[in-house]
Amino acid sequence: MLYRENGQFKTSYSADSQIFPIRQDAIFIVLLLALAFVGVPLLASEYLFRAILIPFLILSLAALGLNVLVGYCGQISLGTGAFMAVGAYAAYNFHVRLEGLPLILSLLGGGFCATLVGVFFGIPSLRIRGLYLAVATLAAQFFCDWAFLRIKWFTHDSTSGNVSVSDLQVFGLPIETPVQKYLFCLSVLALFALLTKNLVRSAVGREWMAMRDMDVAASVIGIRPVYAKLSAFAVSSFIVGVAGALWGFVHLGSWEPAAFSIDRSFQLLFMVIIGGLGSISGAFFGAAFIIVLPILLNQIPHWLGIPLGTETAAHLEFMIFGALIVFFLIVEPHGIARLWATAKEKLRLWPFPH
Repeated sequence: MLYRENGQFKTSYSADSQIFPIRQDAIFIVLLLALAFVGVPLLASEYLFRAILIPFLILSLAALGLNVLVGYCGQISLGTGAFMAVGAYAAYNFHVRLEGLPLILSLLGGGFCATLVGVFFGIPSLRIRGLYLAVATLAAQFFCDWAFLRIKWFTHDSTSGNVSVSDLQVFGLPIETPVQKYLFCLSVLALFALLTKNLVRSAVGREWMAMRDMDVAASVIGIRPVYAKLSAFAVSSFIVGVAGALWGFVHLGSWEPAAFSIDRSFQLLFMVIIGGLGSISGAFFGAAFIIVLPILLNQIPHWLGIPLGTETAAHLEFMIFGALIVFFLIVEPHGIARLWATAKEKLRLWPFPH
């Protein structure tokens, strides 16, 4: 009976178009952010920060960027790992070649370079779509893997392609401990999630969704396909590039091109599909599913006292994980975000029948 909107009248256009039209949703988000910013740093262990929370936040940001392109604009991409690599290596070059450049500007510079690469590889979307576009973006993955491994300038003349960063600071505050890294990633994610939510609700976002639903009809009513598709590639690549820079700078500290392989691209695509296409919350649900589930599948046999060899446990984890993905896509193809929306709709009507 607590989740009701009775008496919550909308008396202006701004009130009717706000992000959270139901007051309880706004209260829930405020409490969730308070728990994330205050409660978690006080309660979580170092292992939880390093193994789950920090990777979850960064991959949620990358899935958020991919969802802009795939979920809202309907353009398939298999090169997300490449755009993350561009963001990471570009931010690294800004960081080491421009001495004294603030960390935030290095991260944003990495996102800007990823934007340029994303728009370049997004040009084929003006003429092709579907599987052909997926293959075109896959070419970006192979090209970036080769470039960062063979062209030594990108890695500051490192022979192995391995680069590293240290002594990170933001506004004079060090980013060294797991709690500091967590709070920094959480702040970046919250900011980008808010900006993306407002962007998809704007005229640009409506153009993306029109192109996704039927691009021919969108062109007839005056929407420019060149602007809509390339702007989606630009925004998506920028967010993914910043996420890649965070993954290298904050989570790994030292990385090589294999950290952004094609496996990363498929992992992010699975996050978007399982979490929910065309949904901001879907990026968070998908990232949580992909990160937490393998850890649980690996730990459950130990909790139950079932003796399993390391190799057997690894194969069993892949089998169960793949089966769950297929099962979930059959049961709810619109993702976990749709299940969450359905649960809220039923809660608003409970205990009355509908």
